[in-house]
Amino acid sequence: MAAAAAVKGPASYFPSIEKKYGRPVAEWKELIRASPLTRHMQLVDWLKSQHGLGHGHANALVAHTLAEGADT
Repeated sequence: MAAAAAVKGPASYFPSIEKKYGRPVAEWKELIRASPLTRHMQLVDWLKSQHGLGHGHANALVAHTLAEGADT
């Protein structure tokens, strides 16, 4: 049986992102929000080229951060 509180979607990547890159997810989200870039793939490419993130990790962070912004 799967854990009742199993995290799905982009947030499921967060523990491995924190472990691999040594920064809390909140810090990555602050960087994304502070960036002058606004389009999803621009932000993904920026995280990959400037911060060394893998595509899946960068994509998860950007998707989650932009979705939060859409809620406000």
